[in-house]
Amino acid sequence: MRRTRLRDHSINRLIPNMLTLFALCAGLTSIKFALDSKWELACVAIIVAALFDALDGRIARLLDSTSKFGAELDSLSDFIAFGVAPSVILYVWTMDQAGRIGWGCSLLFSACMALRLARFNTKLDNADVPAWTSRFFTGVPAPAGAGLVLMPLIAFNEYGSGVADAPALVGIWMVIVAGLLVSRIPTFSFKRLAITQRWVLPAMVIITVFVALLASETWNTILGCGVAYLASIPFSYRQYQRLAMQRPHAPTIDQRAEHDQGQDRGAH
Repeated sequence: MRRTRLRDHSINRLIPNMLTLFALCAGLTSIKFALDSKWELACVAIIVAALFDALDGRIARLLDSTSKFGAELDSLSDFIAFGVAPSVILYVWTMDQAGRIGWGCSLLFSACMALRLARFNTKLDNADVPAWTSRFFTGVPAPAGAGLVLMPLIAFNEYGSGVADAPALVGIWMVIVAGLLVSRIPTFSFKRLAITQRWVLPAMVIITVFVALLASETWNTILGCGVAYLASIPFSYRQYQRLAMQRPHAPTIDQRAEHDQGQDRGAH
């Protein structure tokens, strides 16, 4: 009997999985910073994990190295970095003062994050939906949820102790964000955002201004991004409803793929 050997892979095909592991390690490191009461570094570690999470999927598609293993690893990494780490950070920071209620809020957020990721994974193989729905997420995505739930701590980093670190306020905010994670509210997905040639230069200027603000007013800029994201949710819901009424018989993802393959065969 010959033992089955794993197929050899080039280093390029392993890069996305390496980035996913970097995100996982950054999320775990944020817990270490929280245990040492280094709140600013804990928030920075979560932001770094979100950056790595944003890169791994895009690089996997560019290198044509997507795999079932990578998808499962990404989900496990997201749960640790964006579901467990923020709950532990907030509990160590102020929610431990609320006793069992504080721990219950932390458990609720982590459980809702797990449910949100499980729902997302079950929809990966569902191609019987209109193609335009790929422009939206169902509920708030995991990295955005982690950033939103940490907004009280980010405000504490900028303005110090006061209202932002009150356990009652933080607990209510954790419950609200947990509800957004498992809700069916459509939110914008920026994965397919395309910039036309006319907007390339203005976009570069906007990015430069954003980086400058991030370097000079780090926490205020991050808070502004969180507020802007929350403000975009009503617009995403309205846009989703408009597209649903305008395109009731739009082609599904499978039909769009078959059409594209037919065009490719015709071109050859």
